[in-house]
Amino acid sequence: MSNFSRRRFLLTAGATAASSVFLKGCLGNPPSPAALSPKAEAIELSPEQVPETSTVKLGYIPIVEAAALVIAQEKGFFAKYGMTDVKLAKQASWASARDNVTIGSANGGIDGGQWQMPMPHLISEGIITNGRKIPMYVLAQLNTQGNGIAIARMHKGKGLGLDISGAADYIKGFQQANGRKFKAAHTFPQVNQDLWIRYWFAAGGVDPDNDIDLLAVPSAETVQGMRNGSMDAFSTGDPWPYRIVADDIGHMAAVSGQIWRFHPEEYLSIRADWVDKNPKATKAVLKALMEAQQWCDTAKNREELVQIVSQRNFFNVPIRILQPPYTGKYAMGDGKADIGDFKMGPMYWKDDIGSVSYPYKSHDLWFLTESMRWGFHKGKINDIDQAKQIIDRVNREDLWREAAKEAGFNSEIPQSTSRGVERFFDGKEFDPENPEAYLNSLAIKRV
Repeated sequence: MSNFSRRRFLLTAGATAASSVFLKGCLGNPPSPAALSPKAEAIELSPEQVPETSTVKLGYIPIVEAAALVIAQEKGFFAKYGMTDVKLAKQASWASARDNVTIGSANGGIDGGQWQMPMPHLISEGIITNGRKIPMYVLAQLNTQGNGIAIARMHKGKGLGLDISGAADYIKGFQQANGRKFKAAHTFPQVNQDLWIRYWFAAGGVDPDNDIDLLAVPSAETVQGMRNGSMDAFSTGDPWPYRIVADDIGHMAAVSGQIWRFHPEEYLSIRADWVDKNPKATKAVLKALMEAQQWCDTAKNREELVQIVSQRNFFNVPIRILQPPYTGKYAMGDGKADIGDFKMGPMYWKDDIGSVSYPYKSHDLWFLTESMRWGFHKGKINDIDQAKQIIDRVNREDLWREAAKEAGFNSEIPQSTSRGVERFFDGKEFDPENPEAYLNSLAIKRV
């Protein structure tokens, strides 16, 4: 067995086992059918909009980022646009999703689905697929926010909040005092959750590569480690923050909306060969997703949203655990003020500074720039010009625009592929017109 295959097996098997532990402890609550609103009705499609196929297989991870995909299926939006045989395939882990898109649906895998960023770019370049390039297209952003940094209860009162500059010496000196480095985790290396916690540590003066141990660990294993004192921090997504605080496992240092307000989160991406063969079906999927995202962001629908996604065949999570984040309510713990702001929770269609659904190329550029910051993929992604070339191959915002026009969402189409200058909690700014200035402004980096 090659090193790649052995690593892939261990990651997939470990995450599958961890997911089983999580699911056994989280029996979902089926909704009352009478409480659900009617499904969308099919529309008569013009010949040029009839999809080439009604079938696509999309993978998803059972967390809030996938909600709009579930709603598109359950509320009939896929069927409305002629995609009557969409298969949503729950994935045991990000590693298994990667492996399944590599083999494709024809061989028992998937055509695409939900991804942390920049996984579609890395799969396209063969960087995380053992050199095998599987061209992917980024088609839409699924959501913003819905993540956070959790801290084990043993660190209560140590100043581990949004700004950890006052606790940096405590974290750096942890090994001398305790015989091991401060240990933090995320669910997959070199993508969203890894990047959020790296940014947070570095902003507080802690080098995530040298001052601590930072590793990829399945969610359930991390939470158990926080219970028994062997894990100190966790970059995690909803609904885990609620469980961590409610079960007195620890507290939340910050939610991701505090680190970067309305940040890009996870995305819909499908294999390029499927999209190239089925451009009208691709736009049908996008139209359905757009309607589902708008439905998800309607406050009066949030109770029904929770009822649907909590079911055993989707997230398999109790309603009481999903309700707080979907109303923007986060109990932070450790004496911190609770958050009570609908817009600090997961959002799917539009936020205060732009479109959520539209896949801004400027956001792709931040993810690849941040990858360069940490020295990821040396020899594969070497400079900003190369990163932009990859983005132009992978990001198909043009298809999003076409789908939005056909669906009549003209007023919701951004004027530019850039959302402009992005601002972070520590005062740093990312100008997509000058990413080199962003890199130069960072004190802790590998470039």
